[in-house]
Amino acid sequence: MDKNFAALKPALVWKHFAAIAAIPHPSYHEEAIRQHLVDFAVEHGIDHKVDDAGNVYMSKPATAGMEDRKGIVMQAHTDMVPQKNNDKVFDFEKDPIEAYIDGEWVTANGTTLGADNGIGMAAILAVMEDDSLVHGPIEALFTATEETGMEGAFGLKGDLLKGDILLNLDSEDEGELYVGCAGGLDANITINYVAESTPEGMEALQLSVKGCKGGHSGIQIICQRANANKLLFRLLRQLSEQMSVVLASVDGGGLRNAIPREALATVLVEKGSAEAVKSVAKAMEAIFVDEFAGVEDSLAVEVEKADMPQSVIPQQVARNLMAAVVACPNGVDKMSLAMEGLVQTSNNLARVVSDGKQIRLQTLIRSSVRSEKEAVGDAIKALFEMAGGEVELSGAYDGWNPNMQSPILKAMLLSYEELYGVRPAIKAIHAGLECGIISTNYPALDMISFGPTIRYPHSPDEKVEIASVEKFYDFLTHTLRNAPKK
Repeated sequence: MDKNFAALKPALVWKHFAAIAAIPHPSYHEEAIRQHLVDFAVEHGIDHKVDDAGNVYMSKPATAGMEDRKGIVMQAHTDMVPQKNNDKVFDFEKDPIEAYIDGEWVTANGTTLGADNGIGMAAILAVMEDDSLVHGPIEALFTATEETGMEGAFGLKGDLLKGDILLNLDSEDEGELYVGCAGGLDANITINYVAESTPEGMEALQLSVKGCKGGHSGIQIICQRANANKLLFRLLRQLSEQMSVVLASVDGGGLRNAIPREALATVLVEKGSAEAVKSVAKAMEAIFVDEFAGVEDSLAVEVEKADMPQSVIPQQVARNLMAAVVACPNGVDKMSLAMEGLVQTSNNLARVVSDGKQIRLQTLIRSSVRSEKEAVGDAIKALFEMAGGEVELSGAYDGWNPNMQSPILKAMLLSYEELYGVRPAIKAIHAGLECGIISTNYPALDMISFGPTIRYPHSPDEKVEIASVEKFYDFLTHTLRNAPKK
């Protein structure tokens, strides 16, 4: 593997990204990366602080002659999504990411790369380190735990930032400027049950749906990718209609903002029924492959022998669960009428897992329209309450409304055209950028989000285009140099 990041440009950005990738920093385990940022500030004599929410803040005065420019806050988040291939032995809390150069891209060996948002952090550190750059007053904000609830942004106090403009460096298509984003709402579902003894005269099988592409539940939801949880429960329902099936356990999906790639269930069937189960599974696999032709190229349904479980889920609980998961809204609910190609409202059924006492489910609802977000939440709540569950709707945050008269938008359009001779695209994103939350305490901030080209974030296929990183960084520094005057 080619790991010669020193040969890539811009050298400072890649130096910092390599250092970031070597530091474990999944959500809720950001202590080491936070200390790295503090050590950097101390080493370079940069004013800094860590707030009560775990956000790291830095500031640097304007260079000579630039004191009349509006202050700019550069912002990125410190955590990454920990996803790996099943056959990859890796501990995200201890092991460095095995990043390497693969042609025109940088990727990782069997895990997420963390370019989301490691490249954003690296670009900010490069700016803060490089004293040759020309800029007005600049600040750096590294927010904590964005991927699992945006807790750093929610905890940001209204007296920390001094700037007039916020540049969020967390978008994933170079040449695009984002001026709006979706809000979000978590639906956390708990179904309690008293486990029953394993019935006699049965054999245990493991059913699995695997090979789905997964991806970011906001950005990739428009791709109509398969949700492994939904497919697994369709299979379970089909089997239960044809034979006696006892559900012992389920473990589907992972993080709330990742489209589920794999889902597993352990079931009991009458002895001698394994071949019949395999036949139904094979037929359902053919249906799934046909439904997702051109979208999923590795989708598979497998049936294997399993160890006999010590207990099972009560039949009525299992039946209610199967019905509710099959009926649960998932994927794109509504497209925007205001902006072509933009998803307005969606839901991701991210997690279904049992532990012998409870079944826990989690969905992430996104919408740029508050009432639609709340309506989907209410529908999910009603559905799972009918199935015997307790539903908590939490973590609500509003979206970020576009301001097409934004001074920084106008300045960045001019900068991009001056650099590259073309006009960048202006877009909104169906994902929960921190801009919407930050604007709650800083309503006067003029905001733009942009970044390099990153593909397949939140999955082990994540990669970042090398050439786009250089363009992104040149654009960032040009924007700082041409910031609007006060």
